[in-house]
Parts: sequence; C-alpha cells; structure tokens
Amino acid sequence: MEKNLICYRVSLHDPAGHRYNVDLTIPHATPEGQTLSLPAWIPGSYLIRDFARQIETLQASCAGQTVDVVKLDSHTWHCAPCDGPLQVSYTVYAWDLSVRGAHFDQTHAFFNGCSLFLAVHGQESSACLLDLVAPAHAHDWKVYTSLPSAQGHTRQAPHHGFGLYQAPDYDALLDHPIEIGTPQTVSFEAHGATHEMVFTGVIPNLDLARIAADTQRICAAQIALFEPETNRAPFLDSSERYVFLITVTGDGYGGLEHRASTALIASRADLPTVGGPAQYSEGYQTFLGLVSHEYFHTWNVKRIKPAAFAPYNLSRPNYTELLWVFEGFTSYYDDLMLLRSGVVSEEDYLRILAKVVSNVHRGGGRHKQSVAQSSFDAWTRFYKQDENSPNALVSYYTKGSLVALGLDIEIRQRSDQKFSLDDVMRLLWQRYGRDFYQGSASGLAEDALPALIQEATNVDLTDFITRYAYGYEDIPVETLLAAQGIELSWEAAAARPSIDARYRATADGLQLATVYEGGPAHQAGLSAGDTLVALNRLRITDTASLDRLLDAYKAGDTVEIHAFRRDELRAHSVRLGEPPALKCVLRRAA
Repeated sequence: MEKNLICYRVSLHDPAGHRYNVDLTIPHATPEGQTLSLPAWIPGSYLIRDFARQIETLQASCAGQTVDVVKLDSHTWHCAPCDGPLQVSYTVYAWDLSVRGAHFDQTHAFFNGCSLFLAVHGQESSACLLDLVAPAHAHDWKVYTSLPSAQGHTRQAPHHGFGLYQAPDYDALLDHPIEIGTPQTVSFEAHGATHEMVFTGVIPNLDLARIAADTQRICAAQIALFEPETNRAPFLDSSERYVFLITVTGDGYGGLEHRASTALIASRADLPTVGGPAQYSEGYQTFLGLVSHEYFHTWNVKRIKPAAFAPYNLSRPNYTELLWVFEGFTSYYDDLMLLRSGVVSEEDYLRILAKVVSNVHRGGGRHKQSVAQSSFDAWTRFYKQDENSPNALVSYYTKGSLVALGLDIEIRQRSDQKFSLDDVMRLLWQRYGRDFYQGSASGLAEDALPALIQEATNVDLTDFITRYAYGYEDIPVETLLAAQGIELSWEAAAARPSIDARYRATADGLQLATVYEGGPAHQAGLSAGDTLVALNRLRITDTASLDRLLDAYKAGDTVEIHAFRRDELRAHSVRLGEPPALKCVLRRAA
C-alpha cells in the first residue's frame, strides 16, 4: 500500500531551531520530469502568503543518485526525469504562531498542510499517506487532527498516535491541520457526532467542562439548522470527529476553517476558569462567537462555495464578489446561534449586534466601497489594511452580516413569517454543499443568489441586494429592527469634544492611528502617524491625558495641537467637534 501511494514523512527535527524535515516519496514521477509546488495562499485567508519562502533546503534523488532540481518561480520546482521512485527531501522553518502557518518549539508542534506539503503536479487527485514520526525529545507528545489514520496498514496511526494517516487527495491532505504535544483536551457529542477541543498553551485552571457544554449546544443547534430531519453532522463524510485546535496566548484572536476541524487563537483572559464567575464575560462570549463562526463554516465555505472556489487554485488569487455571502452570512449566524442555543441572553445578543452596527457606521469607507467590491478586493485591500482603510473600505464580514440580517427580516415580513434566511441556507446546503466532497464540485455562481432566495422563500429581494450589497447605501437597520420590536438609538461615548481620530500608544507617545475623513483633525491637517505632543501648551502623554485636556473645552472651541511628524514639530489649529454619537444601543421595545 505504502509503495504505491505518494507519501509525506514529517520529522520533528529541530525544536530549538523550529524546523521540520519532510521526505516526499513519489512512486511514479512524470516521465518528462516532475513539477512540484507549495500553495501560495491558504483557503479562508485571502492573501498571497508565499509559504515557500520558509523552505530552507530542497534536494531530490532517485535510486541513490542525485536528481537535478530547478526552481521555476517563488513556489514551484522542477525535478529532472528519473527511472524509479522520486525522493524529495526538504527542510521547513516553522515559527509562525498563527492559524495559517506552522509553528514548532520545545512545547508543541502545529502545522497546516499548505506550509509543509508540496503538490505533485498531475497527481493532485491521487490518494496519499502522511507518516508522522515521533520526536526524540518528547516521548509523551500526542497527535490531534481530524485526518483519518491509514486504515488496514500495518503502521496505521493509533488514536492520537504517530504513524500513518491517509488522505483521498491532495486537497484533503491540506485541509486537516495537526497539533502535536501535551494539550488540555475535552470531548463531547452533538447529535451523535464526536467533537474534540484541544487547548495548547499555559492555561491555569481551565474550565474544560463549561466550555464543552456551551460549545456542544452551539454545535447541536447548527447541525439541526442545516439537517432538521437527519441531524447528521457534515464532517462525517471526511472524518470520524470534528476537532477544535485552539492555541491560547496572552492577547490572540482569530480562526481558520477546515472541512472537519478549525484552528483558533484565543486570549487566555477570555476563557473561563474553574470556580470563576458564573456569568458569561464579554470576553468568553467573544470566544464562543469565534467557535460558532468557524463551526458554521463547516457548511458555509468548506462545502457551500462560490463557483470561483470550486476547485481552489492555490497558485494565485481566486476572485469572487460573494465573500459577503460566505463570510457575512456566517458572521450573522455565529452570534445568532449563540442566542438560539441559549448560550447568551437576548440582552447580550442585542449588545453584540449593536457593536457590529457601531463598527460598520464608524468608517466612511462604506460610502465608497460596496461589500461586493470589498469581497473582490480582499486580496489587495481588505487583507492589507493601513491607516486610511476606515475611510476607504468596508468589511464584507460586518456589513455583510447586516445585509444578512436585513434579508432575514425582509423574508420573514414579506412571507408572513412562513420563511426566513434559514430556508435559504438549507437550499444552499442541499444544492451545493451536501455532496460536495462526493464529486459534486459545483459552486454558487456570482449572480445566482437572488433567484435562489426567491426559489427558497417565494420572496424577490433582488432590489435589496442591489442596493445594499452591490451599492453604497446604509442598510436601514433601525427600520428593520423596529418591525421586530427592537429600538435603536445612538449615544456618544463621552461628553467631551472630539478631534475625530483613533489613537495608538507608542514608545514615543500618543500617535494618531487613523484620522477620520472630514473630522476636526483632518480639517486641521493632522495625519495618521503624527505623534501628539501638547494641546494649548500642555503635554499629551497618552489617551487619558488627552481626554483630560479636552474636558476643559467645548465643541466649537479652537485649540492648538503640537505634533511631531517624523522628526519635525508642527503646530495645528483645531476646531473641536461635537462628541460623536457613534455607539449604537439596541433595546427591546416596552
């Protein structure tokens, strides 16, 4: 079996130097010479990452003889023709503590396949083996992944063990990240399907039981949403279990979806501890929202895909205007599922939703870029944000979630509560997702959503989508929510006047991170990157000192602000503005 399959052997070679050794065996190389490549990006994170830059050495051999290798571009190699199995050995540097890459030290090892596994051109649809070699320095380490072990093989990896794992094709091999070490773990079942939560990092007194109970409710609610009759989990087509791989740090946050698992980074302070407060902190609700978001992707993105992603081309950007559907709808449902599962109260849900509304309305970029354009430009703009991004861009996550909210309410109202966005998601699942990994590789066409919504609900929302997803209008959230008995109001965060800017603390002092277009700072000529020194000759050291100085004035007053731009001191006359009413507040009507 092993002799006839492409095999990747991964050795945890150098924990102090953060290096993996990978030995790739290709039993039947292409006669004219074998081309190999590493993905340039990872699905779910729409930016060219150039993972190949971390390959330090690469050489090839055949029957004990060296095979010439020529590098064709930043991530592609060509091996000269050979007679017999081709052996390729390479070393990968792994010091990226993120959900996207690879990380390895004396405490653990983590990697995504996009960082380690070279594609064998022409054989991407072939089954392959992964041979994980136990590290010499850590005899108690275990393996955590949703990748199935190589059934029937004499070196089949035992549960959580080293040895052989198998993937039906290269795409599947990439889609099961792996954590190796001594993490804290807990398991639960949701509608009969096993789920495992793996926490890596120093996390004293972690309340695993509480996290598992809350996550179980979220998972069960999502399974029931998509499969109300069968309650069958989607990942059972590719794995025996779903695995949450969670790296815990001091201040981290993020997630990346996979077909039967997710990689998450969470802040230590957001997680509950045994004997801690019974009430749900905002930080813990944020963590559960992240868990809910990535789990929802098991249906929406990993199986229900835009046509542009079916299949992925990992050598270049894959453009689509539909990320507002796939990320935006997921962002709508992630918090909604917390409410439906009973993990948060309605009051908590309205607070979370109000925060989203506030974030969307804070940036003027929503009047310059639609969420469809934001989706298309993810590769060059959304994932490469700078100090001016709030003035120029809109998020297909946050505004996309408000589009989903609007569609849901419109469907409910226009159908006399007979239908909702749930019916749309179920039709998407039945048509595009349920059989995706069984050979149905079609995806949602760029212009297909309006007709699909009408088919699922008998409601025509073409005009709504045109105005709010492809246009620049603000979604009428206040009117929509009022029909659901929810009152919306706007409040100022403080009574003091404003210069309408965002700040960041630096070693040199308080620096302007963003100057909002049209505000007092913009009108006075202040710019992002300027370090504030004084207001009317009184020193500015941090945000608190600036607030104290502004408290002495009222809107309409003119003050002099001194600031360094690089090493040049400049004076700016600033006419202070009204306290901006930027905080959205949502309440259930009496």
